[in-house]
Amino acid sequence: MDKFLMLDIGAGTLDILYYDAKRSLQYKAVVRSPVLTVAERAAATSGNLLVRGVEMGGGPISEVLKERSRKAHVVMTPSASATLHHDPDRVRAWGIDVLNDDNVERYASDPAFSTLTLGDLEPDRIERIVHDFGVPFFFDAVGICAQDHGVPPKGVSHLDFRNSLFKSRLDESPFPGHLLFRADEIPAPFNRLRSIAGSAEKIPAKEIYVMDSGMAAILGASLDPQAVLKKKIMVLDIATSHTVGATMEQGALAGLFEYHTRDITLERLEQLMVDLGNGKLEHKRILEEGGHGAYIRKALGFQNVDILVATGPKRKLLQGSRFPVHPGAPLGDNMMTGTAGLLEAIRTRHGASPIPAWL
Repeated sequence: MDKFLMLDIGAGTLDILYYDAKRSLQYKAVVRSPVLTVAERAAATSGNLLVRGVEMGGGPISEVLKERSRKAHVVMTPSASATLHHDPDRVRAWGIDVLNDDNVERYASDPAFSTLTLGDLEPDRIERIVHDFGVPFFFDAVGICAQDHGVPPKGVSHLDFRNSLFKSRLDESPFPGHLLFRADEIPAPFNRLRSIAGSAEKIPAKEIYVMDSGMAAILGASLDPQAVLKKKIMVLDIATSHTVGATMEQGALAGLFEYHTRDITLERLEQLMVDLGNGKLEHKRILEEGGHGAYIRKALGFQNVDILVATGPKRKLLQGSRFPVHPGAPLGDNMMTGTAGLLEAIRTRHGASPIPAWL
């Protein structure tokens, strides 16, 4: 396998990496996230709205649709309504109609309704960007990462459920790449990732893979040229929406935590780093604080960590830290953390040698 297209779908940006292993070439782009462009399209319309498509990242688009429902009639298909909530009754409580797919067509032909299609993947847009790279739009493998909370059983917190899904996989194998899934392997609860894989069928590729962006970021940050020289590392990916921290020992994940970036301060982050290293993080407490939770497999000891690596568009949060934080740059680029992790996971699965740290 030589030609790879990696896509990291975040809350603020869509990060794109094209990698040619045979020629050791890479081309990159960082553009506005699909959820922002879709929210803009929704806001640019007026009046009644029919929303179809599949589950995608919420945030801005969810707020636009809730606001529209207060002023006009909003109708959504069940698959699209999962963007707002996996319980259709919760969506209806916001004044939005969730109808069966076969009842929606009459709205599609009604001139009183505009139509909006939801989806994290915009194949036509991606093709235009790749075309400007000057390379053929055909790939041996396409990898896509995005955050997926999973679809929990009724009455179960989606954050707690997401953590349990990670824990079960990591208990089997403590390597972040174990959370990489080929399109036909995606566990049923990962509805957003399955939606993305379905949309990716429009991209010409021999194989399609998906991965949760948190796990991709952990793996990607560990590929920083300085980090790969160390045995015990701590990586922090401070992204637009979420912050992930993890300890690793020779590639194996020892522990992790995940928070909403908006809820975290430098002081709290530094305490999380110490507790993570010492194996003292409590999943329940982090949930109570509004975070996504924690997982501890092994305590490395904070004082034993050889390097602290920070990546992500908001890593400036660590400016002024009392700890010696190294600004990470996997593949030479802070913004390629998720795509680098995806690429490494796919290549490892195929038995390829690691990506050169000094590429």
